[in-house]
Amino acid sequence: MIISLGGFVTRRIYLRKRDDYKVQPNFILGVDRIAGILNSIALLISLMLAFGIRPLEFLTSITIVAAAIALLTKDYITNIVNGLIMMFSDQLEIGDKIQVGRHTGFIRDITLINLVLKNDSGEIILIPNNMALTTDVVNFSKNNTHQVIFDVEMSATNEIHLVPLEEKLVAILQKSKDTVFPEGAQLNVLERKAETVLVRFQFPIKTGEKAAEISLKKEINQALIDWTHEQRKA
Repeated sequence: MIISLGGFVTRRIYLRKRDDYKVQPNFILGVDRIAGILNSIALLISLMLAFGIRPLEFLTSITIVAAAIALLTKDYITNIVNGLIMMFSDQLEIGDKIQVGRHTGFIRDITLINLVLKNDSGEIILIPNNMALTTDVVNFSKNNTHQVIFDVEMSATNEIHLVPLEEKLVAILQKSKDTVFPEGAQLNVLERKAETVLVRFQFPIKTGEKAAEISLKKEINQALIDWTHEQRKA
């Protein structure tokens, strides 16, 4: 009860100090997770005392077993510590769109073990917390923009003219200049093989413009399909 009351008071003091009364989910999550851990420890100690077991003597008597358990749960402990670090930092927040390795999505939850992402296809991706803090992470939400990326594989048997293709795609972006930044669009060749060429088209768009992003993705995909079809006919 004392731990739960302490967590409640901490949350109230934190929210009262914020001028805009806007909840920062990370901090609230961190307080709740720590309260849960402390409550579990308190419950375990209470059960030991109820059965007449002294917690300190019990721990000293199973030192070797405790060391073995610590080795086996090392990764879990690392994930828990890294998860708490993320919860009490402002680098990653729930709702941010980030890229971790090859995975891109919106942060839906930060647990003691995993960072939960949801990509544009609606799939749930679980990223271990230690991976999120030891690999390169791109946070598209911090500058109010993020990159929309299209990768397309084109046949190298016919001539590929990148400049007309880029002009055609940028012309589509010009229709939505209020949400898209056409001047930041890029068309690059990622990989060249004997029979195919991997091309990437990307452009920055304002974060939160989900409807506009979906509409643009359909138009860009259709333009790339039409372009590929024209190349095959040629």
